[in-house]
This record gives sequence, structure tokens and C-alpha cells, in this order.
Amino acid sequence: MKLHLYILTMFLGVILAVHLAMNGKVGAVLNNARVGNALFWCIGAVTAVLIGLSGWHSGALAPLKQVHPLLLTAGALGASLVFAIAWLIPQVGAGPVMITLLAGQVIGGLLMSHFGWLGSPVSPVTMMKIIGVLIMVAGASLATFSK
Repeated sequence: MKLHLYILTMFLGVILAVHLAMNGKVGAVLNNARVGNALFWCIGAVTAVLIGLSGWHSGALAPLKQVHPLLLTAGALGASLVFAIAWLIPQVGAGPVMITLLAGQVIGGLLMSHFGWLGSPVSPVTMMKIIGVLIMVAGASLATFSK
């Protein structure tokens, strides 16, 4: 088992929650989530270029012609996703947003694994996985809507 990779993933989940809450806070302080999000993406773009350049080699983009153009819309999807989350956090709170976001990610991940979408290793949905998702959605509901 690759326990260290799962621990790293959980840590990244914490970082993602903090990052998105920071983005939401900047948008709230500016009273404009769109401008706050644009600022984050500009800083992120510069950082991504610097990280990308650290692994640059001659011909690094040569295989780009093999990438389906639809896959390149992930950048726009990511920007829209972060904007929506940054807008939602001040509306309903970081906890409810992260909990329901995580539930949606689990459902999406199960579907991607079940069908092998985007190169994911195939792992069929089983009754136990469905029960796990139902328990998670119930838990997300309890954590989000209970007083």
C-alpha cells in the first residue's frame, strides 16, 4: 500500500481548503469575488510558469499535438471552479463548501474509476462503495445542515 501517497493527498486536501478559503476572503475584502479570483489566477499563472520552466527541456511541448484540444479546457474549468468555490465560501462557510465539495469529488472519482475515464485505472463500483458514498453524503448532510 502507498500509505505515504494517501497521507500526502490528505495534506493537499487541507492545503486546498485553506487556499480556497484564502481566495474567498480576498474576494470578500475586495467586495468582488471575480477580481479576487483573477488576482489569484495571475499569481498562479506566474508560479505555474516558474515550476514548468524548472523541468523544461528541448522538445518539451512536442507531444502537445497528441493532446485532445478538449483536455486543454481544464485551465478554464479550473479557473471557473475556483471562482465558484471562492464565491460560495463567504455565502455558506468554508466547512459546508468543503464537505459537500468532497462528497461530489468522491462521487465523481467513483464514476471516473468505474468507467476508466481520462486514463484512470478501472475499479468497478461495488455495493460497498455505494454504501460508503451514501454514508458520506449522509455525513456531509449532517455536518452541513445540523445545528
